[in-house]
Amino acid sequence: MNVIIVMLDSLRPDHLGCYGNSWIKTPNIDAFAKESIVFDRAYAEGMPTLPVRTALFTGRYTLMRKGWQRLEPEDVPLAEVLWDSGYVTALISDTYHMHKPTMAYERGFDYVKWIRGQEADPYIVDPNIKVDLSKWSPKNYLTDHDRNVLTQYLKNTAHWKSEEDHFVAQVVKEAIKWLEEQVARGRKDRIFLWLDSFDPHEPGDPPQEYYELYAPDYSGLPIIHPSIGGKDGGFIKHFTLPEIQHIRAQYAGEITLVDKWVGIFFEKVKELGLWENSLIILISDHGEPLGEHGIIRKVRPWPYEELSRIVFMIKPPEELGAKPKRVKTFVQTVDLAPTIVDLLKLPEERSRWTVKPSYEGKSLLPVLLGEEEHVRDCAIAGHYGRSWSIRTEDYSLYLWPQQMTPYTFGTRYIKEQEKVEPELYSLDRNYLPPPPKDWSIGDQPEKENIFSEEKEVAKELELKLRRILMKII
Repeated sequence: MNVIIVMLDSLRPDHLGCYGNSWIKTPNIDAFAKESIVFDRAYAEGMPTLPVRTALFTGRYTLMRKGWQRLEPEDVPLAEVLWDSGYVTALISDTYHMHKPTMAYERGFDYVKWIRGQEADPYIVDPNIKVDLSKWSPKNYLTDHDRNVLTQYLKNTAHWKSEEDHFVAQVVKEAIKWLEEQVARGRKDRIFLWLDSFDPHEPGDPPQEYYELYAPDYSGLPIIHPSIGGKDGGFIKHFTLPEIQHIRAQYAGEITLVDKWVGIFFEKVKELGLWENSLIILISDHGEPLGEHGIIRKVRPWPYEELSRIVFMIKPPEELGAKPKRVKTFVQTVDLAPTIVDLLKLPEERSRWTVKPSYEGKSLLPVLLGEEEHVRDCAIAGHYGRSWSIRTEDYSLYLWPQQMTPYTFGTRYIKEQEKVEPELYSLDRNYLPPPPKDWSIGDQPEKENIFSEEKEVAKELELKLRRILMKII
């Protein structure tokens, strides 16, 4: 049996047809969902990018232990476990944060391919390449840091000539190349591939035809990387409604671009004769605030529904006999690794492993097999040392630890408005975002903070949350 993971960064479930969206074109992911077990209540527990991947790789919680940092020597990533069980392993990614010095997310992989140039990746350093920022809205670069990020990205992509130069296309092509090489060598079993695409993460820079599928009435300069710096950076009060609608259209265009290339990848997996014998998982690390709760982008440590809910679907191999279905139970990122190890029956061989994982997540295999329907009755989410949250079917509660310090983003500190009052929302699980031209401020799944009116509900949820957090300190 093979294991193939397709990780898509910052992909919101409510922006996919298979999760109910009626206006964004995602035919390939939707088709994949029809063959899969789709989890409607999947959440990242510790965010953002790197903590989520740590939880996915290790099956252990991060929220109360570690934030944006490397894999530690005592961590046992999934790739090492599978390598130790006779799998050939590969990581192919453009998520440059994983590639930064000392991060060590490549541990356990036989083959690693980094696609360079995403966002602020210092890939092209030629001083002779000039960037004309007058072609871009100043709201891409309110501070020197934001200016440097945008400038670096534009340098990195200055040589692009076609859609195939976009990062998701590069990642998919490299993944296909590696799979083709394995099959050419006669290997069609015990393959582990982690395809990690930074798209549809900002910069929201899809080819023009993809943006035009969703473009609102907007006549301003492009905003592909909304500035998070400055006094108001990252808040919608800094952007006009047409600008927000424009940003949302860029994001939708990125998703349709990603869907196309995910479809190309899946078709090649089928052509290579790997589809039936493979466990294929499509997942995202977190979502993307697009104006909800007054926030643009996800660097603010507020784990609202639009950020913490993730895409999570599993296409089982034919031999498992599991049928496609939708699952309502709550699941979390820590469940991925133990599910894979359980499904591959690796626990039977654990005595001979040189690496021994200790999982805190729950195996979802009984859910896949239809033996169980319930895993959890709630999910937690947050940012290490910054925010905690819990959601049930009907409510979501947010707590802001008193010991919060200015949020670190690289070497830059943003002093935010202190949020110490809890927030409780009646969660609208039927919410779906409208097309950009119809979106308005306040359009979101959590509309009104009802903490003052429902303090007993908040008290019960807080007690439940704190009991969970105490177990994972």
